[in-house]
Amino acid sequence: MQTKRMYIDNENDASEALAAASVLLREGETVAFPTETVYGLGADATKKEAVSKIFKAKGRPEDNPLIAHVATKKQLKNLVTSLPVVAEKLIDAFTPGPLTLVLPSNGTCAENVTAGLSTIGVRIPDHPVARGLLKKCDLPLAAPSANISGKPSPTTADHVWSDLEGRIAGLVDGGATGVGVESTVIDCTQEIPVILRPGGITKEQLEGEIGQVMIDPALAGTASQPKAPGMKYTHYAPDVPMWLVDGSAEAIQSVIDTERKGGKRVGVMASTETAAKLHADRTIPLGSDLREIAASLYDALRVFKHEDVDLILCETFDLEGIGQAVMNRLEKAATEFVAN
Repeated sequence: MQTKRMYIDNENDASEALAAASVLLREGETVAFPTETVYGLGADATKKEAVSKIFKAKGRPEDNPLIAHVATKKQLKNLVTSLPVVAEKLIDAFTPGPLTLVLPSNGTCAENVTAGLSTIGVRIPDHPVARGLLKKCDLPLAAPSANISGKPSPTTADHVWSDLEGRIAGLVDGGATGVGVESTVIDCTQEIPVILRPGGITKEQLEGEIGQVMIDPALAGTASQPKAPGMKYTHYAPDVPMWLVDGSAEAIQSVIDTERKGGKRVGVMASTETAAKLHADRTIPLGSDLREIAASLYDALRVFKHEDVDLILCETFDLEGIGQAVMNRLEKAATEFVAN
């Protein structure tokens, strides 16, 4: 398959690219596009055959549900049987934005979007390209991250191209994304809403709007039938083994030194402050605060290749705010945890 790459550098480019991408989507093809979190791989969520092409391109198991993306609250309502009061409050407070709401499905979307569940995850993205595409094609788009399943999610069009060129029909190149980690997924079908996946909207922000919010223990990935993406399978794995190291810069340096003495080339990912204190074969500063770290995380995971290093060490981060989402992704990517 030849993948058509459509660049957006100005308004004219946007109009032409979105029109071309919309044609492909209406024809039942797959198109990757940027959202404010990561690049998504979209297909018409109402057509089972179109959605199947997402799973095939990614190599993703079909028992893992997808999120339906829509442009407006009205379109969201068209996919569900009811909209609980808490969901309405969250929509008004945080959308368009990096928030996915799990709601009772009315069956409009294909069964392979919901993985046979009675619920569906829906979100309204806050990215001009994503919103423009959704309005242009006038379809709900099932859209997981546009990468090979299990690999780090894509935050640039080049990441998508590297993984999926020749596997998908189109790629709308709208530059780098912003948040860097996927949307927060919250189940609004429970009496007390439950976070199924931490992401761009924090638990603290959610509770500021609707009161008590719980965190699903199945975040560890043990659920037999996941209600949200990222709950069942290993994700975000870099090309080489990665260890999470819990401790000070001195403790991390000790692990670096030990592994290098054993003949390993060691790469490190850490906050800018910590990275400045470390000496390794390659060091990538992720940023000075958790928002910056979240935004640069997936790109850093993709930088390290077998020819560069044999092992990646990564600092652990505080669980407050978006740090919970960062650690959730790192724990899924890590092959070992080192406590000092």
